[in-house]
Amino acid sequence: MKRFIASVVIACIVMAIVELYLAPNYLVKSICKGVIFLVIPFFYMRFVGHLSVKTLFTVKWRNMKVPIIFAVGVSSIILLSYWIVGRYLDFSNVTIMLEENMAIEKSNFLFVAIYIAIINSLLEEFFFRGFAFLALMEYTTKQIASLFSASMFSLYHIAMMTNWFSIPLFMLILFCLFIAGLFFNKLDEKVGSILPSWLVHLSANVAINMIGVMLFEII
Repeated sequence: MKRFIASVVIACIVMAIVELYLAPNYLVKSICKGVIFLVIPFFYMRFVGHLSVKTLFTVKWRNMKVPIIFAVGVSSIILLSYWIVGRYLDFSNVTIMLEENMAIEKSNFLFVAIYIAIINSLLEEFFFRGFAFLALMEYTTKQIASLFSASMFSLYHIAMMTNWFSIPLFMLILFCLFIAGLFFNKLDEKVGSILPSWLVHLSANVAINMIGVMLFEII
């Protein structure tokens, strides 16, 4: 179990180094993330842990009804919250940081938004829910696995969002990410698949990207 946990922590640290110090453009970061969050966990699970990867992507339709409801609800809450409190918070630094640190600007935002919504969310779900939670449960209790997975999911985003928000808002977002991680784990735990949490994660990203469209004044 120690090697398993260490591999998750090391992967997150490597991605943090890429985000904070190497600071390549978004395409290079995406390639690095694909290798670290997909290729490495796949080989670890397949050849070291001898765990089934296929089951992580298998779920019966009847088990997706609740995730669909949550997906619609979460995206609606995100958009409604922005509409209610967005006028009172300063998000101007978000677009500046995206342009300076990731070369994401108005001209390429829609392409990046599609990637984030579909591919990036799948990478994170495979790593944090499939690898750091469902696979980890083979070595420890579901409570420990869930807390570890949610904590790493939250802490991983620190490097991504450095200097984006004021400290109080930044801490609130980290707390919400931790709670979201626990919630995602609960969805996947019942069916042993990452597809329920991926659907909700995807819908949340779509809602956030819609806010990004407004911040970039694309519409």
